[in-house]
Amino acid sequence: MSVNTRRVDRRRGGPPLFTYVHDPAAPPVSVVRVDRATRHRAQDEPHTHDFPALVYFERGGGFLHQGGEVSPIDTGDLFVIAPGDVVGLGERASLADAAASGVFFTPEALGPDRPGPLLSWRAHPLLFPFVRGSARGITRLRVPVEERRAWVTGIDAIETELAECRDGYRHAALAHLVLLLVSVARLANDVSGDLRLNNEGLLADVFAVIERRYSEQLSLADVARAVSLSPGHLTTTVRRRTGRTVQDWITERRMTEARRLLSETELSIAEIGRAVGYPDSGYFARVFRRGHAVPPREWRRRD
Repeated sequence: MSVNTRRVDRRRGGPPLFTYVHDPAAPPVSVVRVDRATRHRAQDEPHTHDFPALVYFERGGGFLHQGGEVSPIDTGDLFVIAPGDVVGLGERASLADAAASGVFFTPEALGPDRPGPLLSWRAHPLLFPFVRGSARGITRLRVPVEERRAWVTGIDAIETELAECRDGYRHAALAHLVLLLVSVARLANDVSGDLRLNNEGLLADVFAVIERRYSEQLSLADVARAVSLSPGHLTTTVRRRTGRTVQDWITERRMTEARRLLSETELSIAEIGRAVGYPDSGYFARVFRRGHAVPPREWRRRD
């Protein structure tokens, strides 16, 4: 782990916890490299953090362990790790060919507008991906090939600023972090991207239906009919494979589009509600507030 983290062993057999040790004189962000030369420092055992983290694999290798499941890590994989997520990267030997970078930070990196408790992160456009509710634990995204060089450059820039400490380095390092978080937020807008990586045929069909029809008054029965299953069987299958219901995923897709329209357009709240499948603007506002802790109008002002 980084020199900016400290291990705190938990009692009663729980996974070890790493906490962020913030030097007030330095920006609250750090970079950790995992490659052939440094893999002996990688935390292969299951552990957790009290701070958010991004782990980007410039070159694949190793295995992700979470929730009793093991999956190989590929080039271009990006893991969005929320405080409290339990993760392990498998045995250090399996990382021999990998090249990964971890970017650790605290909410203070986002300045005076940073949110407070974890649940309030839903109202922040750059921290929302860390609490978007990945059913399998850590959110796993795939960085497109054409964007991978930018990710390497951005992480390198943070590390360089932290190492050289030139005039303005604090602001420069945090600016590069914000750009990475913007990229994460844009990647996370593909609500089913992390699930498609698991090659789940039925889930791919379900999410294709949701993607085509989320702007309509779409129901569980409509989705079930489109994939030729009974609503009961579809509910059981999707919940077992993702931990969430079909209606949860419909709502998530609608909220993703609602956030985009709030940020990028001047459409009224009522118009945005209708565009994402809620003809009743009051009901749209209630659903949005339930998921983001603030109503859509306030979320737009904060963005």
